[in-house]
Amino acid sequence: MPELPEVETVRRTLTQLITGKKIEKVTVNLPRIIQRPDDVQLFSRELAGHTITGVGRRGKFLRIEMDSLVLVSHLRMEGRYGLYQSGEPVEKHTHVIFHFTDGTELRYRDVRQFGTMHLFAPGEEFRNKPLLKLGLEPLEEHFTLEALKQALAGRKTKIKVALLNQEYIVGLGNIYVDEALFRAGIHPERPADSLNEAEWAALFDSIVSTLSEAVEAGGSSIKSYVNGQGEMGMFQHQLQIYGRKNESCYRCGGRIEKSVVGGRGTHYCPNCQRLEQE
Repeated sequence: MPELPEVETVRRTLTQLITGKKIEKVTVNLPRIIQRPDDVQLFSRELAGHTITGVGRRGKFLRIEMDSLVLVSHLRMEGRYGLYQSGEPVEKHTHVIFHFTDGTELRYRDVRQFGTMHLFAPGEEFRNKPLLKLGLEPLEEHFTLEALKQALAGRKTKIKVALLNQEYIVGLGNIYVDEALFRAGIHPERPADSLNEAEWAALFDSIVSTLSEAVEAGGSSIKSYVNGQGEMGMFQHQLQIYGRKNESCYRCGGRIEKSVVGGRGTHYCPNCQRLEQE
């Protein structure tokens, strides 16, 4: 599933590709993608005639902003957007097409069919699901060490599980939680309330640095992720722990292990990330 760096990269690409374009009509080939309104024909009618003014992001959600509407879109496992000329062949699994008045089309393709779209009046999206209960944005100014501690420090849940909870911190998924915990030297099964001050500071720095570097690299193309121009991300070449089971740790030379934490495959170095506090 695309995490914050991948969604942010898609946001930046779409901003360049579709800002200023006017929607002529919308074709929906898979109605269940449209979650709000529950009438697909109404969804298409409401969008017709609106001009895209920008593309925002909240956690792993895209916010396609228009003159008087906001479309909230989640890519889920394999959703992707691409800009095409209207005469180009339509690929299989293309579920929604936004036809623009200039003869181009924004197409949403999703092999797994798990993506969602919600339509709101501006500002209303933050007062309703799916954005209603989202937590801190880790690359914004209000994400501070104190804010991180306030969100997580008193919780007895495993630190990896806490970091994956989008109601506490948004945008972090399996890849970047593993990477951040490795950089901070924290075992993924440590209870959140067991971390000391130095560990919280290290974790804060590692979250910000990992996500910032991943955004600059265009995200990680582990499976099928590409940006809105069909380009792969490159951060997978910088991963220090994720996907490296049984390989040598770059820091200590020991063997990287993989277990399951909170139902997710989890990579860690037992030497650099000790479970027992010293």
